[in-house]
Amino acid sequence: MIENQNIRPAMVIGPLGEPLTLDSLPPPSTTRWVVRRKAEVVAAVNGGLLTIEEACERYNLTLEEFASWQRAVDRSGMQGLRVTRIQHYRDLYERQLKY
Repeated sequence: MIENQNIRPAMVIGPLGEPLTLDSLPPPSTTRWVVRRKAEVVAAVNGGLLTIEEACERYNLTLEEFASWQRAVDRSGMQGLRVTRIQHYRDLYERQLKY
């Protein structure tokens, strides 16, 4: 029964250790996605502040795009979200899987 209740935290801890609330998340009109903003959205979803569906709808993201952010954070932390370093971190991860 508890799974069906819509209980959400009022705040979660963000990627830099600061409290995140719905009001402090990036605005829905965000078009320039810097590492910090991506990490904040991922932290909000991981902490239960937003569902994946709500985040994708709010920020006009595809499920694949959000999932790639989540994988990048899981694998390499915030640095994995840097667009200029994606290939580098992907290569490192694939090398780790081989050994």
